[in-house]
Amino acid sequence: MALAFVVAGAQAKVKLPHVLGDNMILQQNSDARLWGEAKPGTRVKVTVSWSNEKYEAKTDEMGKFLLTVRTPAASYTPLSITFDDGEKLTLNNVLAGEVWVCAGQSNMEMPMKGFGQCPVEGYMDEVIDARNYKGIHYVKIPSVMSMTPLEDANCEWKEIGPQTISEASATGYFFAKTLNKTLDIPVGLIMANKGGTRVESWFTKENLEKYTTEPTDSDGIVAFKREWDYHRALVWGNGTFNPILKYTVKGIIYYQGCSNVGDPGNQYSDRMKILVDQWRSQFGLGEIPFYFVEIAPYWYDDSNGTAGALLREQQFRASQIIPNSGLVCTNDLAYTYESKQIHPAQKRQVGQRLALLALNGTYGMKEMWCQSPSYKDMKVIDGAVHIHLNNDYGAISRFEEISGFEVAGEDKQFHMAIAEHFWQPGGGYWDETIKIWSPEVPNPVAVRYCFRNFEIGNLKNAAGLPLFPFRTDNW
Repeated sequence: MALAFVVAGAQAKVKLPHVLGDNMILQQNSDARLWGEAKPGTRVKVTVSWSNEKYEAKTDEMGKFLLTVRTPAASYTPLSITFDDGEKLTLNNVLAGEVWVCAGQSNMEMPMKGFGQCPVEGYMDEVIDARNYKGIHYVKIPSVMSMTPLEDANCEWKEIGPQTISEASATGYFFAKTLNKTLDIPVGLIMANKGGTRVESWFTKENLEKYTTEPTDSDGIVAFKREWDYHRALVWGNGTFNPILKYTVKGIIYYQGCSNVGDPGNQYSDRMKILVDQWRSQFGLGEIPFYFVEIAPYWYDDSNGTAGALLREQQFRASQIIPNSGLVCTNDLAYTYESKQIHPAQKRQVGQRLALLALNGTYGMKEMWCQSPSYKDMKVIDGAVHIHLNNDYGAISRFEEISGFEVAGEDKQFHMAIAEHFWQPGGGYWDETIKIWSPEVPNPVAVRYCFRNFEIGNLKNAAGLPLFPFRTDNW
């Protein structure tokens, strides 16, 4: 199929970017953009199999054209699109569905087959089952660096099946599978990511110069002290993300943050908002949804340190300041033996939780409980801290043996705490709370939950979603 497309493209005058090809999925019920090149001043006619509408664009002095076609409602019926400037070029096996971008670093890039020494849990079961999900297609944008924004990338769309599932982003696939099963419509994934990248790696030159001290010239980028090339700014956005910006998409899912651990203050969350604003502006599709993943527990050279916890705190803040966004908590998605594994094996739950956010927030299925609980307020009563949570959906997962809490007194020294569900009839603040105390802290003033680099808690809400790590102090 891919070879036939390359040959057809070579014979035709019209040249399309690789991201427009056989097997692609178009965003349903949209004015989907199509673009390419032909001889300057040429009229390019476009016809589509799903309607009698005819579309036409004239190439500019550089030979480029862009037009939009009205797409149909999602279905599994194969569609075709024909471009004609005197010679015809037809794209086949096109579907209408929902199109999502999979962005970020290695935990988004991580394929279903895993990385070296980094397996994905349940991979072989998914290979066996893949034939049941023919409505999921994906395209992987090659991770390349460029000093200038690239317009094309050497890629091709693939249908999910036993022979192709191995290369798909695991997080992205489980996200798409959940949408596909729930909505019963095709789902397309555009995988534009690079392992190890920082949030700044995806900034435009303008945003780097406005908001950072990063160099934006080639000599400066090479000379700037970075231990790894994947930490470099500008070049990854230019080479790996820019080729997809004309594609009409529904939204973005994002998993990144490990390479920004150690950033000061609110720098990371502020820059996350800048990046989301940038991408929304570049796509030109309005305030498209942005759902992202909290970095998983990891030792970061000291399991009891807080550098990773501070980055998670910044991610939570980002979810509060970025409109039309949502954050997935992963506090329960690392095994105890994975403290030094930067790529935890449990990707199914990550993708499913992203999908729950989309099903509720984007597709209006409010019966889908999608929010992890988070800290709401606290009060000290008789030497114990009592806290309330947001988004518990009417229950917490356990009444006793709750792990992960610490309390501190005025000396700012935290001690592991006992925590349990507390209910007392008669009204007042403590009607139903989580009560937290330590014999070593008779007068607590602050509480933390899993606020360490690697600490796995066990408190969840009625939806089985874990409590976001938090602290009530600012020490």
